[in-house]
Amino acid sequence: MMEKHSRKEDWIAILTGTFLVAQGVFFLQSADLLTGGTTGLALLMSQFVSFSFGTLYFVINCPFYLLAWKRFGRRFAINSAISGALVSIFADHLYLVISLDTINQVYCAVAGGLLMGLGMLILFRHRSSLGGFNVLCLFIQDRFGISVGKSQLAIDCAILFASFFFVSPMIILLSIIGAVALNLVLAMNHKPTRYSVSYG
Repeated sequence: MMEKHSRKEDWIAILTGTFLVAQGVFFLQSADLLTGGTTGLALLMSQFVSFSFGTLYFVINCPFYLLAWKRFGRRFAINSAISGALVSIFADHLYLVISLDTINQVYCAVAGGLLMGLGMLILFRHRSSLGGFNVLCLFIQDRFGISVGKSQLAIDCAILFASFFFVSPMIILLSIIGAVALNLVLAMNHKPTRYSVSYG
């Protein structure tokens, strides 16, 4: 039987994971790239409306926090809502402490995807998520044994392909590279047969 993480370890992990995710978002934003899931929707919408990424991201995710409460319990839902809020806050304020003078879009796509994947992996292993389609993917893994990375990749690609109507094909291609990097991290490191987490 696997030893559970302590509450202190969970909170340190939530801070670490959300900070890594926000760093990944920063790289994508700096290169005007997108990604899948609710993060991608918020990034896309922030290019057309006056609201910040963080505000859009948290609002879009709110219904999924309710779904998480119903499916995985109060603790997981609260952890996820706090994680989503922290990503929103971090992502909206990183410009105060860091800026990029040279922007290589390929590097930003890969680095952004890897950082977001690592951050999400940490959150998943500490009874949390970022809400959104993460909750759906965790449900699919829990119910059908399909890894989070595989189901997340399918959803992400669908969202990115739909973005063809709004951004250039090159942006879509680079964004897909980032989404693949993100989901490879999850697919290789968060398999239900290797690591068991209780979300309650």
